[in-house]
Amino acid sequence: MKYKLVRFSDLSVGQTGSFSKTVTEADIGHFVAITGDVNPLHVNEEFASSTFFGSRIAHGMLSAALFSTLVGQVLPGVGSIYRSQSLDFLRPVRIGDTLTATFEITSLNKKENLIHLDCAMRNQKNQRVIIGKAVVSLIKQPD
Repeated sequence: MKYKLVRFSDLSVGQTGSFSKTVTEADIGHFVAITGDVNPLHVNEEFASSTFFGSRIAHGMLSAALFSTLVGQVLPGVGSIYRSQSLDFLRPVRIGDTLTATFEITSLNKKENLIHLDCAMRNQKNQRVIIGKAVVSLIKQPD
C-alpha cells in the first residue's frame, strides 16, 4: 500500500479533523494487557461503585490515545509525529461512551517544522471530557 505524506501546503490555520470511537469492555481489557494498569477503578465494579464515580471508568490515557489516531491518520495525517501533548481530564469516560476527538490547527511554522493544535474530546452528550494542546512535526520528505 502506498501512502501519501502530508505536506505543509496541505494544511491551514483553522483546519479541523476528528475521529470517533465507542469505548468497549474489550478496549479496557486490551489497555490493561498492554499497560499492566489494573487500577480497581477501571477493572473492579465493586470497588469502583464505592467511589464518587459510582461505577467503573475507562483509563484516562485510553481515551487520550484517540488523539494519536488523529495525529497519524487525520490531521495533520500520514507522516506527522508527536512533539508534545498536554491534557486536562474534565469528566470520566465510561464503557459505552462514544468519544469524538477533534483537532484544530492554531499555528503553522514551516521553518521550524512545527504545527500547533488545540485538542478537545467530547462524549455522546457533547460534554467535553478532555482538552489540551499538541505540537506536531512532519517527517522530512525527499525533494
